[in-house]
Amino acid sequence: MAAAAIVQILSVAFWLAVAFQRVDGWNQAHATYYGGSDAQGTNNGACGYSNVFSLGYGTMTAALSAPLFNNGKACGACYQIRCAGDSACNSNLITVTATNLCPQGSYGGWCDSPNAHFDLAQPAFNQIAKLVAGHVSLEYQKVNCYRSGGMRFYVQGHTYFVQVLVYNVGGAGDVTAVSIKGSNTGWISMNNAWGQNWQTGTVLDGQALSFMVTTSDGRTVTSNNVASSGWQYGQTFEGSQF
Repeated sequence: MAAAAIVQILSVAFWLAVAFQRVDGWNQAHATYYGGSDAQGTNNGACGYSNVFSLGYGTMTAALSAPLFNNGKACGACYQIRCAGDSACNSNLITVTATNLCPQGSYGGWCDSPNAHFDLAQPAFNQIAKLVAGHVSLEYQKVNCYRSGGMRFYVQGHTYFVQVLVYNVGGAGDVTAVSIKGSNTGWISMNNAWGQNWQTGTVLDGQALSFMVTTSDGRTVTSNNVASSGWQYGQTFEGSQF
């Protein structure tokens, strides 16, 4: 009986530890909203996603305060959020993608360092709280992103300057390294220009293109020969997915 009781106590202790570990995964922040009810005001943000709708991110997006945005390194990351401790809250749990920066001095200083703040697209805010509140406290945790189809590579520039916007990235979502390879070259590390725009000065015209993408969790996915040798600037190519 004593042994059984000990086993039962240990079992309860284990599940309590798991439960507390799960709660500890949540972080404290605040939220406001921007843009209209159609979220059109959320385009052309600091991540380089010129149109969040055509790129597949929709209305569940957020502009992050500088500490969370981390100089653009958070672009594409997914966060599960819930409103907390406010009469305007409901019980909904939603996932948003980081697509923009909420600049210093916005909303009476809520986006200023060192604050953790989510300036949500209006439809996203409306999913977790009453719009009339304008500002609420929330809890958040970083989660995996689930995307439809493969990663996308939007190729811009000219012969001596190739810039690639990487988007629709699953898994961790936030890209930390990109390499490009032409059919006549080895792998070339690209420099992060801003947001999720990556660039190189290597001449790649007339070569089939492959991409290697690494996300913040250390995982790497290679997309071989996603663009044929006849590719042109201004085209988008679909690769593999995490």
